[in-house]
Amino acid sequence: MHIQDIFARHATTFSFEFFPPKTDKAASHLYESIRQLEALQPHFTSVTYGAGGSTRERTHDLVMRIHDQTSLDPIPHLTCVCSSEAEIQRILERYAAAGISNILALAGDPPPEAGIYDRSRDAFPHAADLVRFIRRFNEGGMHPDRRGFGIGVAGFPEGHPGTPNRLLEMDHLKAKVDEGADYICTQLFFDNRDFYDFRERCELAGIRIPIIAGIMPIATFEGMQRMAELAAGARFPASLLRAVQRCQKDPEAIRRIGIHWATEQCRDLLDNQVRGIHFYTLNHSDATRQIYLNLGLEHFPRD
Repeated sequence: MHIQDIFARHATTFSFEFFPPKTDKAASHLYESIRQLEALQPHFTSVTYGAGGSTRERTHDLVMRIHDQTSLDPIPHLTCVCSSEAEIQRILERYAAAGISNILALAGDPPPEAGIYDRSRDAFPHAADLVRFIRRFNEGGMHPDRRGFGIGVAGFPEGHPGTPNRLLEMDHLKAKVDEGADYICTQLFFDNRDFYDFRERCELAGIRIPIIAGIMPIATFEGMQRMAELAAGARFPASLLRAVQRCQKDPEAIRRIGIHWATEQCRDLLDNQVRGIHFYTLNHSDATRQIYLNLGLEHFPRD
């Protein structure tokens, strides 16, 4: 379903993110998680794209398996980095022919082996350039939906790690919106005040499209450390750090803390009219299902 229709039908959306598995064992675990999460009836799911397009085929295969074998509505990620216009054109044609309705357009990360990478030499130096290309593809009438692909872009409540200037960061986001983005999905955050401030700054910048909040429950102490490295600039409130440090050697206690913290984030977001909540599942179902149960979301209206 086109993302514009999803938002028109639902005051609040719930969605999940998966990443392509690398091994048969990981694939088996993921498909079991998808089966369990499918019962929660999310409004859509997204599928990530590896650095420099490194998981391009696995992303496509997972998107098509979700599309063909489940009731879930997949949104593939698509990144600028290391991509030519011809490559992006072929990918869009392939998804359009398969009936995929939406794309999440991202700048993306260069592959680790690329070293110091000069984005200015790419066909799409910025995510706004990719959004413009997708919009032009839509205008070409190659998608079965006359509107073409719905387009999502990323937002960074804690600040974009590559743009320390917060005013310039908002200019970049506004450029993506002006090029044709339909909605914003935020990077993970742990303090809702960052999200509310980001939402207000978007309003001041004239950004009127839906903004959905990205939530990732902490599962392990090691996982929290990886989040700090991968989501550069991630802020962990002191009260959350104290709770985790108190039971650093008790993995089950840390898991419960992560679920409790994310539950309270979601409760507060819902109380403050968030447009949607996007769960970064890390291909697991337990935490997301527990948060749904804690909040009574299995009874939340879907129609």
